[in-house]
Amino acid sequence: MAENSAASLNRAALLQLGLLIAASVAALFLLMVLLNWAASATGSDASAAKAVDLEARSISVIVQNEPPQLNSMKATDTDSGQVLGHIMEGLLRYDINNQLAPGVAERWDIRENGATFWLREDAKWSDGEPVTAHDFVFAWRTALDPATASIYAFILYPVKNGEAINRGEAAPETLGVRAASDRRLEIEFEQPVAYFDKLVAFNVYYPVREDFYRSTNGRYGADADEMLYNGAFVLSEWVHNASMRFEKNPHYWDRDSIYLNSIHVPFITNSKHTAVNLFKDGRVAMAELDAETLPDALQQQWHIKRFVDGSVFYLEFNHRPGRVSTNLNFRRAIEMALDPKELVFRVIKVPGYLPGETLFPIWLMGEKTLFRQEYPPAQRIYNPERAREHLEQARVELGLNAWPPLVLLSGDTPISVKQSEHIQAKLRENLGLDMRLDRQIFKQRLEKMKNGEFDIVMAGWGPDFDDPMTFGDLFASWNLQNRGRYNNPKLDAQVRIAQASLEPAVRMRAFGEIQRILKEDAVILPDYERGKVFVQDPRMIDMARRAVGPDPDYSRVRLVDAN
Repeated sequence: MAENSAASLNRAALLQLGLLIAASVAALFLLMVLLNWAASATGSDASAAKAVDLEARSISVIVQNEPPQLNSMKATDTDSGQVLGHIMEGLLRYDINNQLAPGVAERWDIRENGATFWLREDAKWSDGEPVTAHDFVFAWRTALDPATASIYAFILYPVKNGEAINRGEAAPETLGVRAASDRRLEIEFEQPVAYFDKLVAFNVYYPVREDFYRSTNGRYGADADEMLYNGAFVLSEWVHNASMRFEKNPHYWDRDSIYLNSIHVPFITNSKHTAVNLFKDGRVAMAELDAETLPDALQQQWHIKRFVDGSVFYLEFNHRPGRVSTNLNFRRAIEMALDPKELVFRVIKVPGYLPGETLFPIWLMGEKTLFRQEYPPAQRIYNPERAREHLEQARVELGLNAWPPLVLLSGDTPISVKQSEHIQAKLRENLGLDMRLDRQIFKQRLEKMKNGEFDIVMAGWGPDFDDPMTFGDLFASWNLQNRGRYNNPKLDAQVRIAQASLEPAVRMRAFGEIQRILKEDAVILPDYERGKVFVQDPRMIDMARRAVGPDPDYSRVRLVDAN
């Protein structure tokens, strides 16, 4: 399993990394601009935010990116998932120890051919109306309806007829889920599912109430007043790209266990410098660090924590017709021209990051031990000379006289900027390729990925549930998260085996084959597995950091007097 518990860093070891960069004047200027802009944008004094307010039982924190989509049936990104995890709840949820726990369902029975969930009587929406089995039926049918265009619809395929509905081959009403009563949900499986209990904690499985959904005229989840909530908090304010505010949900079934009255997000920013300065000034209760801000944290003698967040980041090729990246020799050339060790240890330089080896991260469990121990990935070779040979073969096969400019799509975060510039420089140095950088804000990058507007994209994947399948089906032909549209019937067949079997040994062999195919076909180039280092206000306890589920999770936070 992933190392989810935060642990103190060894200060001496970090100092040996030579990360002695002080906070710059430019970062301070950026902070002043941000504070003034946020205050004017929200109509409130954002600069007066307090990290912790013991009397009000309130905290102030940062959300790194504007959530692109709070419609739980369509959300695809971690920022939206973090917000949804505070305001919505599925049949099951993750507790403070990162274990599955009862949510809307108070008990359940999962069989080989289906499942039954009994909903608790006191589960209510934020308007006081009960959450019923009908709300789950409506949400699942709607997510699978092709008209919804949910990129995540595939995660509902284990339910009978789910895939056929999503392909437009069956009506949504044929989905194998029904409300036997207001409080009993009956589910029929397409085939045996070894991990269904883990699926229902994910946001696409959240309930949505039909009457409210239809009243929003297609804008469900677009603003705070165009959502109905059943989680621990409600989203009371949302000033887009500026701030958010969450208030304790008075109708939440477990409200007596929720300590906080409010969570304030006075700033939406992915700048680590800004976050650290806000933390230093006592305006936010948590800040994540990077190579540039870590020395400042050490100088302040803050208690630094870390954890492995379970995510894998990689370069994904566009396999659509007409792209040079459909050529295997081209992909192998790129693979051999880039060294993930150099990227991690010389460019990123953040403790906890691991050089990428495979799509399946190091913490995943296999049949009896770690999956990577049972199925070691093939070693990646850095060899610029051989890379040039593959590139020349690709040029001949593609009938090119010269290589056209290529597009590397990336985000605009500081780490994305450093990584994209490193990749651009190495491909020019080792292969003589002209790689144009297309840097986009988070939401626009997701849109361009969906539309295939790239040759190579800097992508990443965090686990949706605690099973290798959360990575194993990512490049199946039917998975719309497969942004490059890779299509291989042999890989699809192995995914089907892993989906249908209840035998751990059979499933792990299938995942081993998926790993082999991805490497041999150079479908993606793993860059790194992400670790995170952060600081938090000592008065804030019981904040959950996790690889699977909403992260960070403030819903069960308590406040104490540090004095």
